[in-house]
Amino acid sequence: MNELLLVILAYLIGSIPSSVWVSRHFFDIDIRDYGSGNAGATNTYRVLGPKWGTVVMVMDMLKGIIAVKLALLLPEYADSEVNLQNLQTGLGLAAVIGHIFPIWAEFRGGKGVATLFGLVLGISPWTALSCVGIFMLVLYLTRFVSLSSILASVAFPVFILVIFNVDNPLYRVFAIAVALMVLLTHQKNIGRLLRGSESKMPIFRGRDKRRQRNNNA
Repeated sequence: MNELLLVILAYLIGSIPSSVWVSRHFFDIDIRDYGSGNAGATNTYRVLGPKWGTVVMVMDMLKGIIAVKLALLLPEYADSEVNLQNLQTGLGLAAVIGHIFPIWAEFRGGKGVATLFGLVLGISPWTALSCVGIFMLVLYLTRFVSLSSILASVAFPVFILVIFNVDNPLYRVFAIAVALMVLLTHQKNIGRLLRGSESKMPIFRGRDKRRQRNNNA
C-alpha cells in the first residue's frame, strides 16, 4: 500500500506541467499552441527563448529526481540495493508517465526526455553524465536537439549493459525500454530528420559563422 501511494505521488509530481504553467503565467499563452505543439523544454526554448527553456528543462529534470528520491521514505528498501533501485525505477517511470500524460494539463504533456534524464541522474549519476556528454557532442556538431536526445537515449543501454555492466536485470530491461520509448516518441522528428526539414536550435551561431567565412575564403 505504501508503494502504491508513492507511485501515485510520483505521477502527480510528474504531472506538473512546467512549460504550460510558465507560458500561461509569464506570457499569457499556452505553449502547446505554438511551435511543435509539444509541452516540453525544447519547444519552450524555441518559442520563449533559452532562458525559459532552461528553466523548464531544470523543472522537468527535478520531477524525475524527486520521484526517485521518494523511495527513501520506505527505509525497509535500504537493505537491498537491487530492490531499492527497482522501486526508484518504478517511481521515476510514474513521473515520466505523468509528464507525458499530465492530469493537471488535460493529459497533453511533453515527450518525457528531461524527466527521464532526472530519473537516471537520481539512480545512476555517472551514466546520466555520460549520456549528457553524448547529447552535448551531437548537439554541438548538428544543432538538432531531437537527434541529440535520440542518440543519448540509445547510448543509455550501452552504458548500462556493456560499459558499467549494471547487475540488475530489471534495470537493464528498463534501459533498453528507454531507448525504444524515445525512438517511439520521436517518430515525427526522425521523419523530419530524414527529409531534411527538422529545425535546428539557434545556438553555436558564432561557430557556424566562422565556418561559413572559412568556406567562402
